[in-house]
Amino acid sequence: MKIKVHLALLVVTIIYALVFVIAKDVMPVYVRPYGLIFLRVSMATALLWAFHALYVREKIERKDAGLFLLCAIFGVATNMLLFFKGLAITTPINGAVIMVTTPILVTLLSLIFLKEKFKIYHWAGVALGFLGAFILISGFSFTVQNSTVWGDFYVFVNAVSYSVYLVIAKPLVDKYHPVTILKWIFLIGAILVLPFSWQEVQQVQWQFMPYGIVLEILFLGIFATFVTYLLNGWAMQKANPALVGFYIYLQPVFTTFIAIVRQKDTLTATKILAAVLIFAGVYLVNLSKIKAYKESKVKIRRQQNG
Repeated sequence: MKIKVHLALLVVTIIYALVFVIAKDVMPVYVRPYGLIFLRVSMATALLWAFHALYVREKIERKDAGLFLLCAIFGVATNMLLFFKGLAITTPINGAVIMVTTPILVTLLSLIFLKEKFKIYHWAGVALGFLGAFILISGFSFTVQNSTVWGDFYVFVNAVSYSVYLVIAKPLVDKYHPVTILKWIFLIGAILVLPFSWQEVQQVQWQFMPYGIVLEILFLGIFATFVTYLLNGWAMQKANPALVGFYIYLQPVFTTFIAIVRQKDTLTATKILAAVLIFAGVYLVNLSKIKAYKESKVKIRRQQNG
């Protein structure tokens, strides 16, 4: 089982790393950002509904409709609109490193909305994470003249939006199967992004599109959305926080390697410094979860040894 969990998390990490590079191949030459979002969301929605009909078949209660709508707004519509718009402007390495701030943002939002207790190292982690993101976005000049600054900003706000989704979705996660949640929020999300994306979808010239680009679009809809959500949901149930955190760290590493090999980006001292600060921040905000997991393992061993 441990090998399967590692494989699932590794596959998810590699796929997410590829998204930052592959999406840059497609946008904006062949498909503009919002058009690509609709293609990705609509493909994932169709697959999720088919999978749910075959393997889950769970109904939702009407009283939860409002929460499903909010999850679709933050977890699909706002999240993806900002992510692809930002990625079209920024570089793959910048985008991947900024997305690592998500665990920090989730911890901060949990403090605000779920009234969780914060310790000094939590605050230190949040501070380091935000400092790293700020340095990456603005550089050391602290101006908005950099060509990628707005793209970096959009990706960061996307991370905020997705973090809000992770926090507000908790009651649904405790109540429903993951695929039930995903099939509804993706359907609602597809409807929400349609007004923003339909014009760009109509502008796509499929007859002139290389087969390689078509395959990359299919990859983004099938593997980078449907497959990753399923694998990630399964692995999160089996893996401990330390292991999940390790694979979160690996995502920018894979992205950096792929981007440099394909000559889509370059590694600079500023990006390395920002990454180190953000990684340190993620580690600190997850420290209590790691400690709790280790303590539970020790307790289980003691009970077994009786």
